[in-house]
Amino acid sequence: MKSLCVIAGDGIGPEVVPVAVDALQRLLPGLRTCEAEAGWSCFERTGTSVPQATLDLMKDCGAGIFGAVSSPSHAVAGYRSAILTLRQALALNCNLRPVRSWPVISPQPNIDMLILRENSEGLYVGRERMDGEGRALAERQITRRASEQLAQRTAEVAALRNARRITLVHKANVLPLTCGLFRDSARQVLAQAGWDACVDERLVDVAALQLVASPEQFDLIATTNLFGDILSDLACHWSGGLGTAPSLNWGEGMALAEPVHGSAPDIAGTGRANPLAALLSAALLLRYHWQLPALADQLEVAVSDFLEEAGTVDFADRTTRIIADGVLARLR
Repeated sequence: MKSLCVIAGDGIGPEVVPVAVDALQRLLPGLRTCEAEAGWSCFERTGTSVPQATLDLMKDCGAGIFGAVSSPSHAVAGYRSAILTLRQALALNCNLRPVRSWPVISPQPNIDMLILRENSEGLYVGRERMDGEGRALAERQITRRASEQLAQRTAEVAALRNARRITLVHKANVLPLTCGLFRDSARQVLAQAGWDACVDERLVDVAALQLVASPEQFDLIATTNLFGDILSDLACHWSGGLGTAPSLNWGEGMALAEPVHGSAPDIAGTGRANPLAALLSAALLLRYHWQLPALADQLEVAVSDFLEEAGTVDFADRTTRIIADGVLARLR
């Protein structure tokens, strides 16, 4: 029996996550679920953004879905981002973010790429400090081990996709030590795995331009934490925007599905939240972590068929319910 830790969070998380859980329960009738908490409101009540009980439940289940949480944009004593805490505490060191064309909502057809983002270090290690008056410093960490782990995941995904190209994105011309270590470590692993002939490189600014100008040229992109975060948000324009941007935080024997869109507090409670990103994140959990590609296909086809038959999607009143009903009805 498979188990799922449900961390709905706040904002629109409690509205979209139940739709994804419902889809998984229809595809996996024996699925066991348990609820856990994390985020800013959790911090305000308990003094921690991720209680130990949540980490324990994730370890017990081995799989989870994370909705969204609000975070302050200023420093708060004792507070640490919930999702960064989960990624680092659970060693979820690869973040998968697919970008593909969907009927109706995508501005261009025939796009199908997957961005693999290192998920545990870079500037997101959180080592910031004030260095005198008016001067703040942040430390970027890149390690050979984390870079090799990402490259190994990239090789595994490339084999599953029969990839035609793997693009390493970095800024080694300006950051030769950190980005150079990432690039060289990843290239070595990919060469050992037999993918050397398929590997090319882009500087991150060039990659950003080409993701806008000619996104169809990309297949797999592997990059560092911050670059992957920014590039995947840029690229999701081609799949219909953040409302259809899924992700999977992936480690050894552990995975946490996560829609990319954030908590969107301005529309929380209005019924306008788009659950497609949560549904597609659940499909990633099925495909890569539970290794059930046929069920992942079924869920993605249900999304595609709903969009095709709807003809248009008006993200207004009752969006959540209309999309949920339309997709879930196709899973019966």
